[in-house]
Amino acid sequence: MTFKPLSTLAISVAALGALALPAHAGKTLDGIKARGQVICGVHTGLAGFSAADSNGKWSGIDVDVCRAVAAATLGDGDKVKFVPLVAQARFTALQSGEVDVLSRNTTFTLTRDASLGLSQTAVVYYDGQGFMVPVKSKIKSAKQLKGQTVCVQSGTTTEKNLTDYSKANGLNVKPVVFEKLDAVEGAYFSGRCVAYTTDASGLASVRNKSAKNPADHLILPELISKEPLGPMVRRGDDEWAAIVKWTVYGLLEAEEYGVTAANVDDLKANSKDPVVGRILGSTEDTGKLLGLDKEWLARAVKTTGNYGEIFERNVGPKSDLQLPRGLNNLWNKGGIQYAPPIR
Repeated sequence: MTFKPLSTLAISVAALGALALPAHAGKTLDGIKARGQVICGVHTGLAGFSAADSNGKWSGIDVDVCRAVAAATLGDGDKVKFVPLVAQARFTALQSGEVDVLSRNTTFTLTRDASLGLSQTAVVYYDGQGFMVPVKSKIKSAKQLKGQTVCVQSGTTTEKNLTDYSKANGLNVKPVVFEKLDAVEGAYFSGRCVAYTTDASGLASVRNKSAKNPADHLILPELISKEPLGPMVRRGDDEWAAIVKWTVYGLLEAEEYGVTAANVDDLKANSKDPVVGRILGSTEDTGKLLGLDKEWLARAVKTTGNYGEIFERNVGPKSDLQLPRGLNNLWNKGGIQYAPPIR
């Protein structure tokens, strides 16, 4: 008997069918459902990203990512336990299983992606390292920091970037290193260092929160590094990594297609846009591919708003930090935030 090979079309159809099979929940999601709570590692206190108020209520971009993930997986954005972590402990906490996801203004790098047993997901905030100086110092450029003391936190890419920048530009900068962020801030504001360096968004947060008079401190114009910040998960659970990644992408896609916290229900019932239908689960069930139900993303958006709403509320021009969208604007509005299609 002679067998004819399958046609290319038949193979393609079969492959597509295999790709569309429902996903099985990974072990991390199984544990989260059994516990009834997502455990999220966050910063100990960085306004705009993750900080607790006097009543213990957490807010910030990184916090909202965790709430969106909880809404997508457990149906309730409040089913999150926030674990504040210093920089030196953040990766160990994730590796050991103390937290399910690390959403803590953490820079994606090759070393972190390839050697820690962790997986990077999606970029939530494109940042860059900068410097802050007292206005009275009359320093206008980072190139004027030659031989000067600079306060920096240990165990961070910030410390390494400072060393690289100093060597590359012959500045002979003198780092003054502290383990805890509060100690770095205290040293800078007490005058122990001429400058303070961290991500530019962090400088804006510190200036707004800790300076007696924010106008007395200048953030210099130079950015000396690329700092793509986003959540990380443990390697080995692809299903959980996909859920975290696509929740972030979904919030971006929702902004692009005009889906907001306020109009989710109306669009779910009335929109004829196929993309909106996929986002909200009214025409297609994308949730089954992630081991979730069809309204996973609709709940996430209704809980936190889309990416633009999250940005504006926490760090945008109308917030206390007053940061511009800049690179974090959508790709079709002059920025580089770009989500793969939800389809």
